[in-house]
Amino acid sequence: MSLVVVRLEVNEHVYYPGKYASTLYSLLDDGGTAVISTPYHGYLKNLALAVTGRMDSHFTALWDNGHIKFWSMKTLGLLLKEAGFERLSFLRVGRIPPLAKAMIVVAKK
Repeated sequence: MSLVVVRLEVNEHVYYPGKYASTLYSLLDDGGTAVISTPYHGYLKNLALAVTGRMDSHFTALWDNGHIKFWSMKTLGLLLKEAGFERLSFLRVGRIPPLAKAMIVVAKK
């Protein structure tokens, strides 16, 4: 088992998020920490994409092996809590927070 598991830019490619999160949880010892980063998608960022006409290029379906999940802090938090994680701490990174490129979550088992 592990004290820390780091997963960078993977969540957006996962077909079965529940299985992914429960497996991540099972890899940690009690008191262990998961550090996860994934592209950030929040209401204001999506609104800015729509208003500027960039929605199609951002969410393109034409990119082979592209992103299949688009996470907000709310949805990623729900996924991790359902898997058993506690004490979630989020940080938005890249650009100003409402338009962040990515988010990092630190989750405790």
